Amino acid sequence: MKVFTLHRELWLPRPREDLFRFFADAFNLERITPPFLHFRVITPRPIEMKAGTLIDYRLRLHGFPLGWRTLIRLWEPPFRFQDVQIKGPYSLWEHTHVFEEKEGGTSCLDEVRYGMIGGPLVNRLLVRRNLERIFDYRNQKLSEFFGGSQGP
Repeated sequence: MKVFTLHRELWLPRPREDLFRFFADAFNLERITPPFLHFRVITPRPIEMKAGTLIDYRLRLHGFPLGWRTLIRLWEPPFRFQDVQIKGPYSLWEHTHVFEEKEGGTSCLDEVRYGMIGGPLVNRLLVRRNLERIFDYRNQKLSEFFGGSQGP
């Protein structure tokens, strides 16, 4: 399986602890996911975030309903956490979130390692474009909520 990587960086003028707290509430993911995905957290509240936590979601991708389950594999507040897909559309999904103090604010780094059936062709024609659109929307919403700017 071919593994692809998506990297995003967003600087926000807020303390690392504030931003980590925002991400520690799994329901905030609904607020920063594009409406076209019809994304909903279906795990009941409250969700205690820690290594080993499982979270279930529902979404629609190109009109098809999907279930998605993630495992919080790594939980190191307020520095980093990682969610991995246990059930969903990808053969591999590892999303690492890193929060670094930088220039009076926080640099929020996202690195996603992913793979899917169809490999490079499906990635180039469909998946990569969708992921870039999703993460661009996410960074736009985070900038609206907290102020900020895209990284290099």
